[in-house]
Amino acid sequence: MAIVVRKRGVGKRPTPILLALAVLAAALVLGACGEKSEDLSGSPEHFDLTLDFYPNPDHAGIYVAEKKGYFRDAGLDVSIATPSDPAAPIKEVAAGRTDLAISYEPEVVLARQQGLDVVAVGALVDRPLTSMIWLKDSGIGGIADLRGKTIATAGIPYQDAYLKTILARANLSPDDVKTVDVGLGLLPAILGGKAQAILGGFRNVEGIDLRLRGKSPVVTPVDRLGVPTYDELVLVAQGERLSDDPEAIRLFIGALARGTAAAVGDPKLAASAVLDANKSLDPKTTSAEIAATLPLLEPSQKGRPFGYMDPGSWADFAGWMRDNGLISSLPATSDLLSNDYLPGEIP
Repeated sequence: MAIVVRKRGVGKRPTPILLALAVLAAALVLGACGEKSEDLSGSPEHFDLTLDFYPNPDHAGIYVAEKKGYFRDAGLDVSIATPSDPAAPIKEVAAGRTDLAISYEPEVVLARQQGLDVVAVGALVDRPLTSMIWLKDSGIGGIADLRGKTIATAGIPYQDAYLKTILARANLSPDDVKTVDVGLGLLPAILGGKAQAILGGFRNVEGIDLRLRGKSPVVTPVDRLGVPTYDELVLVAQGERLSDDPEAIRLFIGALARGTAAAVGDPKLAASAVLDANKSLDPKTTSAEIAATLPLLEPSQKGRPFGYMDPGSWADFAGWMRDNGLISSLPATSDLLSNDYLPGEIP
């Protein structure tokens, strides 16, 4: 699909920050009760969100929030756009052509290295989904058995560093395996025998699809294979926008927190919302992927608010990127992320 973008005006929203925060507080209280409330802010403010990919179970909280009217409750008229290229959203938000974009922690670090004015403001999925996957009947019993095998990848440059790190744990190097870039064709590559393993598939998507096909996949997220943990999906904003006009971002994340809680509490509703957003999805597969995804949408650290990003983990991952030649210098974590816009956090 073509990406939908809108030019944004310059200057602050007319809604006073005190009213915006009052709306957020009311929305969070109502979210705890599981009820849909009336719009508290009068005419809603237009707000653009650009996804990382086509609508899928990773976006369950977003589409449940939309379905139940939580964005409207927060005074926002949210327009959701699908990109033609997963690398495009972070550039769109840096250019001020969308209010928020969903991207990936490695992409945020790379964007900052390139001088783009972007900041991660919340984690949609705060742990790796990217996995090494092979089939049980492949004869592969561990990483050491990948020697001489073909590994299909999605062609994402920083994932080459994932593979190097993973292989090194078994005293292997990339020269000991054959890699083939299949883009989005990871499933056909392993199902058709073009590759004996794939790197880049998500545990809650490709891993589930293979299981439903009866293929008995062995699925291992990359952080269990030596790559430092990271936030797979993050909400990214333009730094200048945050300085000039933070309240809409805070309201959006508060409404999304409500939507995510509602999705986790009602998997059937979550599946219905995602299927309504993307008619091309298979209902059976989507329901299974939703069941695998919903636990991953909640914070992995107990006691942390929805969307929390661990600065220490970000620093470790950025250090790993530097050590692997993906970036030339180590950025300050305060330049990469901010938890100030999460529910209950007021800078």
